[in-house]
Amino acid sequence: MDAPKGKYAWTATVGEKGQIVIPKQARVIFGINPGDTLILLGDVERGIAIPPKESFAEWFGKVFPENGED
Repeated sequence: MDAPKGKYAWTATVGEKGQIVIPKQARVIFGINPGDTLILLGDVERGIAIPPKESFAEWFGKVFPENGED
C-alpha cells in the first residue's frame, strides 16, 4: 500500500538520555540541518508534533505581532 502523496511515517529509537535521531530522509524533506532548533508540541491525548520551522514563525508572529496589534 502506497502512502498518500506528501505523507510520510518513520520510526526513531529513544536513547538513554531521551534523544532521538531524526531519519535522514525526514531531515532532507523538511530542511532540518545541524544546529537547527526545533519546537515540539505535545498533547496528552494526541501525542507529540514537530511542526515545520516556517509554521512556527507564522504562529509566533500571530501571537506576538511586531506592531502590537491583535
